[in-house]
Amino acid sequence: MKTIKTFGKTFGLAAVLSATAFAGAEAHVTFLDREAKQDSTILATLQVPHGCDGKATTEVRVKLPEGFVFAKPQPKAGWELEVIKGDYQKTYDNHGDKVKTGAIEVRWKNGNLSDDFYDTFVIQGKVSGVEAGTSLAFPVTQMCGDTVTAWDQVAKEGGDAHGLKSPAPLLKVVAGEDHGHDHDDMTGMDMSGMAGMAAAAPAGETVKAGDLEISGGFAKAMLPGQPVGGGFFTVKNNGKTDDRLLSVTSPVSGEVQIHEMETKDNVMRMRQLKDGIAIAAGETVKLEPGNLHLMFQKVKTPFKQGDTVPVTLTFERAGKVDLVLQVLSAQGK
Repeated sequence: MKTIKTFGKTFGLAAVLSATAFAGAEAHVTFLDREAKQDSTILATLQVPHGCDGKATTEVRVKLPEGFVFAKPQPKAGWELEVIKGDYQKTYDNHGDKVKTGAIEVRWKNGNLSDDFYDTFVIQGKVSGVEAGTSLAFPVTQMCGDTVTAWDQVAKEGGDAHGLKSPAPLLKVVAGEDHGHDHDDMTGMDMSGMAGMAAAAPAGETVKAGDLEISGGFAKAMLPGQPVGGGFFTVKNNGKTDDRLLSVTSPVSGEVQIHEMETKDNVMRMRQLKDGIAIAAGETVKLEPGNLHLMFQKVKTPFKQGDTVPVTLTFERAGKVDLVLQVLSAQGK
């Protein structure tokens, strides 16, 4: 039996037995919840139980099947995120808009998940136009440095998936009770097809700090249990000296990161800005969906529409500034 690293502490016997049982029961990548209702927006949660022949997992790639649309992955601390966009085989309705393109592959990159532990990778998406009883396959490529493991085998119709050596994670579609009343955009983060959407700023007073004016602060409603939320606001520098947003804190989350999203060659990338955001003299910087934004990690209680989220912004010159974000709908309205 492989020794479990304890990092200077001893695990209880029950914890060791539980981890061993989990690894034995699920040796391949699977979904936490393996069923989804027709025409519903879900959180598809993939479980990665181990590395590659003892090596740490450094990248996870997931190909999205036709019928799983409007996908938005959940960012993970310590991992870079890429969303590959392309054409759907069919046209899908998104609140009256006809959509023909969207995310077709998601990649979490440059992470470090030890072979001794497991983790989950979450993608929000809508199951659309899929008949009940159909199983959607999500081929996964697990990379551990130069070692690659592909979980992409799919049993033939009527075949037994248990006999496959490297089965792709399957999501079985079941009949839904109330089609058309799902809650899209549950995570509060815009990752696909939303980069150009302008969100309405809530009413509120502008906060002034030295030469800076901070206005239009808002966050987005989240799904219960979702640990990640997004925040946005506008900063105007009326002075003649550059400033910089260095960091953000909030009592409602374990950590607040400053992120940037950009799309190039049909690939959307998100990265953490560890050096903050420059606020040049005489310029206005807008944190908005699909661009610069705040990422609330380990949120204690999911944001609900109508609530408020207090944050403290720390600027290089203006110092600490308290701001209250109004929680709007998941669509930012």
